[in-house]
Amino acid sequence: MPKLPDEIRFIDLSDYGRPAARVIANLLKETAFTPIHVTITFIFSGLLAVACILYGYYWPAAFFLVFKSILDAADGELARIKNKPSYTGRYFDSVADIVLNLLILLALWYVTNSSLAYTILAFLGIELQGTLYNYYYVILRNRFGGDTTSRIFENETPAALKGERQNNVNILFRLYRILYGSFDKAIYTLDRNASNGKWFPKWFMTAVSTLGLGFQLLMISVMLVLGWKAYIIPFFIIYSVFILVFTGIRKHYESNSIAWAKKRSLFNRAYFN
Repeated sequence: MPKLPDEIRFIDLSDYGRPAARVIANLLKETAFTPIHVTITFIFSGLLAVACILYGYYWPAAFFLVFKSILDAADGELARIKNKPSYTGRYFDSVADIVLNLLILLALWYVTNSSLAYTILAFLGIELQGTLYNYYYVILRNRFGGDTTSRIFENETPAALKGERQNNVNILFRLYRILYGSFDKAIYTLDRNASNGKWFPKWFMTAVSTLGLGFQLLMISVMLVLGWKAYIIPFFIIYSVFILVFTGIRKHYESNSIAWAKKRSLFNRAYFN
């Protein structure tokens, strides 16, 4: 099942691995492989990428980063194909992502002799970028009948779905809240009315998708093979300015559309009454 209906589906630049992910999921649908197994596989792919960065094998590092991104999409695809959504898989995937992101940036810090403070800033920037992308995307998915395990506000531990243990959901949800809670709050503070908003045009969501994890990993891969490893950490610090740009654009056009709607309403009442 698609994440979004055709009429609002946008070009997601962070989701370039989806076609390959669907192939992998279809190959695994009749096997004993579960989405959790696929998530574990993408963890190994991410760790191999980290090892390759540390030893200077940048082409293989780029391959494993892109492969990790493909597998990151494949676990969700497999869950949908097998009709086995789970909060365990959802939070396990997110926890794995943030840990791997930190390890990737620490590996880049090690091989470039960059400042640890700048590395931490880049990590915070990457997570805030991805959180904004997910925030807007999940709003659309919830509004138009997307998957059931993605929630706009992760405030309460969800009830386990069929086939998963509540204890596993509890543990992973706590980890998720510890690792992502501050990022979620920061993005919500920047655009707290987004969940009630209507202004999410396709071109805007395509632009926001450049903040997604898949696109981030692609940029790291490209910069590695081009010999620009020293610029990766500064790039993500500077690129974080687009968090303010995109939230500002959305709020501006949302407020303008509301103002125009009120003017039309007043005009219609005055004209027809």
